[in-house]
Amino acid sequence: MTVGAAGWSRLAGASTGRILASKGPLPKPFGVPLPVPPVARPVRSERGADVYEVEQREGRVEILPGRKTTVWGYDGIFPGPTFAARSGRRTVLQVRNSLTVPTVTHLHGGVTPPESDGYPTDLLLPARCSPGRAREAHSGMASAHEGRVAVGYRDYEYPLPQRAATLWYHDHRMDHSAPQVWRGLAGFFLIGDQEEDRLPLPGGKRDIPLMLCDRSFEEDGSFRYPAHGHGHDAFPDGVLGDVQLVNGAPWPVLEVSATRYRFRLLNASNARRYRLRLGAEGGRGGRFVQIGSDGGLLDAPRPLDTVDMAPGERCDVVLDFAGFPTGSRITLRNTVAEGSMRDVMRFHVVRKARDDSRIPARLTASFDKLTPSKGMPVRAFDFRRTDTGEDRQMWTVNGRPFSTDTVLASPRLGSVERWRFSSDFHHPVHVHLAQFQVVARGGRPPAPADAGWKDTVDVRPYEVVEVLVRFTGYKGRYMLHCHNLEHEDMAMMGNFQVV
Repeated sequence: MTVGAAGWSRLAGASTGRILASKGPLPKPFGVPLPVPPVARPVRSERGADVYEVEQREGRVEILPGRKTTVWGYDGIFPGPTFAARSGRRTVLQVRNSLTVPTVTHLHGGVTPPESDGYPTDLLLPARCSPGRAREAHSGMASAHEGRVAVGYRDYEYPLPQRAATLWYHDHRMDHSAPQVWRGLAGFFLIGDQEEDRLPLPGGKRDIPLMLCDRSFEEDGSFRYPAHGHGHDAFPDGVLGDVQLVNGAPWPVLEVSATRYRFRLLNASNARRYRLRLGAEGGRGGRFVQIGSDGGLLDAPRPLDTVDMAPGERCDVVLDFAGFPTGSRITLRNTVAEGSMRDVMRFHVVRKARDDSRIPARLTASFDKLTPSKGMPVRAFDFRRTDTGEDRQMWTVNGRPFSTDTVLASPRLGSVERWRFSSDFHHPVHVHLAQFQVVARGGRPPAPADAGWKDTVDVRPYEVVEVLVRFTGYKGRYMLHCHNLEHEDMAMMGNFQVV
């Protein structure tokens, strides 16, 4: 299929999805302070591991001023607690499911053994689930690749043989990821290491994670989402909310000093894409300095006027407020959105302060740049909507809806392969376990948003993105899939087996 320049521009510039309008009045932007998720503390350390306990449960929180929203949250909050781990030190999450539905927890960006990776049929059933219900959970999954089903509790073990990076965790349940993440099952997971510790980057209270996502609300303040079984028909391209949230707050404000800050940006939306730009009163804006991507630090900092982020992507940036007079208000905007969704949050410079931080010209000496080699395995993965018969269309990979029995590739542990992703719509492609580097986009060099080690890449309409994927860590079954969560729930996933 060919698309004219005007048509391609329209497709490439907007998010794939449809807006689900809220009911009732919405808050005015910039009326609430930015919250920062609490940092979890281990309940104990044993045998070289830090052990955390976290409970998936309902919570009542105030998102819209004056109204309460029921969230499904880790520890009953949204976003969930931030886990701060160390590279090479085993972290164990003991998860209790006190909800009424099965869950699966995936550490997005983690180099994780397959049994803890969060495969979508590895269900954690509710703690109050009866043995009969547990047996029923296996029905319909009878195959050579049945899920690992647990009741009440599950230990997720993360050895973390990887560099410092901004990761996140979220629900990954088969056919239900979209509504369960929408209701709050997501949070930050940060990895630190000695190399990053030595850098003079902003730290402490000036190192802030920012979870960007959109939501819609009922009149009473509850989350609004299409009823399961109907939403796929009405919103097949993805669900877009009409309230912009940052760390669970609508269009918040952060008071800052006239110093440098590090912001760990995460697009945790179901389908919304961002092109972030800074704008200040009087027309004067600002620039981002990117220091990290999905897989950790870049080799060197990169100044950017805009930051593009598809669902699942992360971008670590430094903002320097030293050049703004006290009292300045700088707005973070999403230039590919419309109406009030063009605003994301606001920074208010309220004081002068001493700043010992700086951005070094070289961020890491351990960045390993991959290059294509003769004889390197090349594989193609095509993401598009496919007619599966009986007047049904599904989102597929290589023309096939997801099956737990089908393996699309069998890369060798320790190898590097060249993978080509193609698409019909916006498909942010996420690869479990393996990280990659983008080498070409549409036959041209990578875009600025493609820098560094990645685990998620935005594949735009009728475009081919080529990446070099390195398979380190563990043998076993893993996945690649679209991280538009409605597409994922409509079977846009595939298995690969590391051998």
